[in-house]
Amino acid sequence: MTIQNLAFEWTETNREWIIENPIRIVAYILVALIVRFAIHRTIDRATRPRSRDGEKSRGATLMRGLRPKTVTTERSAQIAARRAQRAATIGSVLKSTVSIVLLVWVVLSVLSVLGVNIAPFIASAGIVGLAIGFGAQNLVRDFVTGVFMLLEDQYGVGDIVDLGEAIGEVETVGLRVTTLRDIDGTLWYVRNGEIARVGNMSQEFAVARVDTPVAPGADIDKAQQVAAEAARRAVEDDDTDILGAIEMLGVQEVSSEQIVLRLTVKTKPNGQWAVQRRLRRAILQAFVENNIALPYSRWGSLLETAGT
Repeated sequence: MTIQNLAFEWTETNREWIIENPIRIVAYILVALIVRFAIHRTIDRATRPRSRDGEKSRGATLMRGLRPKTVTTERSAQIAARRAQRAATIGSVLKSTVSIVLLVWVVLSVLSVLGVNIAPFIASAGIVGLAIGFGAQNLVRDFVTGVFMLLEDQYGVGDIVDLGEAIGEVETVGLRVTTLRDIDGTLWYVRNGEIARVGNMSQEFAVARVDTPVAPGADIDKAQQVAAEAARRAVEDDDTDILGAIEMLGVQEVSSEQIVLRLTVKTKPNGQWAVQRRLRRAILQAFVENNIALPYSRWGSLLETAGT
């Protein structure tokens, strides 16, 4: 066998490893990078916050059917931050998922090009995945629950929520943990998988409920009229948080010591507590001024002292 034949045989035998296989591997990697770039770009565009005009139009749609009011700058900033965080989190999850899927595809494709039997790898990956699934099922549950909470927009940053074990203002919304700060300043870390129910007090509107007690022998009709009029006067000068008319519902509770009158008013989200405090003070002061008997005589003297 001549030297020329040996060279030809060597070239023919190794051509696949020296030329064809590297080209195929590079082609797979390039395709994966291009697909990853295109999908990530699409996700970024889909989750990018809209323009200010778009925010205003959506805000107008949200407030349609309610009493027309101008949304405060603080609330608008909270809504914008909530949407931006939600979009960023969802976008991050989608991009990570795309990257992982493409990476697995590239690895399997390269192994196939190199002549490696990938069937055992797939079987092993299935077994390992099953073991990880059993061992980290709480983590998986937290992750899946967090994804659905974000997609369904159950709550966001700045909302006041009741998560069962903790009540407070949401500070961060993650895929595994939600953090909220209660009225005492305690920061709670709540795993998403442990949240069985969510009570959101900050979506669309709220209702300020005011219960005021009077003595059993008081004139109920006069007390209701005085309470309703005092409440209306209390919100006349500053009604930025009010979205509806004050409704006097009447007698809510009767006992041997007191009769409780209830009135309600629709407010902006997170504004119900300030409105309740303002209305309670105005109504109790009006009761003293109009000689409406209170359950405890000490209340009247205290209010009279505070008013002087």
